Amino acid sequence: MNTQGTVRAQSSYPAQVRSYTCGTEYTLLEEMLKLDNMMVALKRVEQNKGAAGVDKVDVKSLRPYLKEHWFRIREELLEGTYKPQPVRRVEIPKSDGGIRLLGIPTLVDRLIQQGLAQVLTPIFEPSFSNSSYGFRPNRSTHQAVKQAKQYIEEGYRYVVDLDLEKFFDRVNHDILMARVARKVQDKRTLGLIRAYLNAGVMANGVCVRSEQGVPQGAPLSPILSNIILDDLDKELERRGHLFVRYADDCNIYVKTARAGQRVMEGVKRFVEDVLKLKVNEQKSAVDRPWKRKFLGFSFTPERKTRTRIAPKARAKFEDKVRELTRRSRSMSMEKRVDQLNVYLRGWMGYRHPKRYWIARPVDSPTPPHVLFKAVEETPNSLPQSRQARLKPRLRPTAQWLGKRILAFSQHASGEQSPRSSLLGQPRALEFGSVIRQAP
Repeated sequence: MNTQGTVRAQSSYPAQVRSYTCGTEYTLLEEMLKLDNMMVALKRVEQNKGAAGVDKVDVKSLRPYLKEHWFRIREELLEGTYKPQPVRRVEIPKSDGGIRLLGIPTLVDRLIQQGLAQVLTPIFEPSFSNSSYGFRPNRSTHQAVKQAKQYIEEGYRYVVDLDLEKFFDRVNHDILMARVARKVQDKRTLGLIRAYLNAGVMANGVCVRSEQGVPQGAPLSPILSNIILDDLDKELERRGHLFVRYADDCNIYVKTARAGQRVMEGVKRFVEDVLKLKVNEQKSAVDRPWKRKFLGFSFTPERKTRTRIAPKARAKFEDKVRELTRRSRSMSMEKRVDQLNVYLRGWMGYRHPKRYWIARPVDSPTPPHVLFKAVEETPNSLPQSRQARLKPRLRPTAQWLGKRILAFSQHASGEQSPRSSLLGQPRALEFGSVIRQAP
């Protein structure tokens, strides 16, 4: 699909897709700046919340800022003179002792990147491999794990576990832009993407120019990572390999260890020579699938294999629960249980998205301590399935003895909040006009 045909931009809900037919007078950049697309992008940025960038403009201040500055920003984008601000560097400790480097763009740059990602996705998405599951509409980690399980049951009981070392920090800009230019001819759009890649990083008050890599955490990074790794997918398909890739985590399934070693050597040459990326030799290996972890899951060695929580993921979960419930943390029982619930919801939501665990304080046979029950609940039933006991050493406050935490449930399927009055504005209005008319 070319940039002057039909452009399909994602709506604010993944299952919905909107289609716009643009005439020959539009290019991709004009399509990105259309009211409908930018309103969807604004809604997503506000829903995602997140921290402020280097300009310290937070989500609450975004709309007032756009009322005053959007028309200038829009003109700069159309003229090709817009200069993105550098991202704010944030370091996140990893469980293995390393550090994950995140880049937080400003809210305005997040808005523009989100709008750009929404028009790029329908252009590149149809050509992506069916074996790629990361950062794609209507695809999930659970689908990736299910596909891996199917390969194991078909007799491919060795896995080439490929780990790309610091992938987001090592992406070659020239190679990436060459891949994007295969389907995008709008030079202003290409220039805008290049400007974001070269925007730089603000660390300790000093701006460092970005020579390689894409900021991990920016709205544009997921689709750019899939664009460059699509070459790897196509190469694996050309060689006839069975594989599952989720972002930079790639598992290739073979029948023998010898075949696995041969595949590992060939794929490593392609990744390092063609894509100019680096394979992490310490984390990559050829082994049995049940001895490796994939997206926090692992498998059992039976012929009819089963999916299980990876031992490292389970140990990390237990350590986090111990941390949240240790006696040395001085806080009220209410706050302690709320924090535990937040973690349990997220953990169970990832492992089993249709079930949730609620922590409830219950009377212990040995007062004054409290045992926490992790109660598995489904949207359509009361908590009556199996219950796992966690045994933190907690001393409850007087108010909390005998109290329960109210169970929560999913939002009803298909139930959406009323449309904002902003979204009801005529399509002919520009994005900036709608922002200025906002109460």
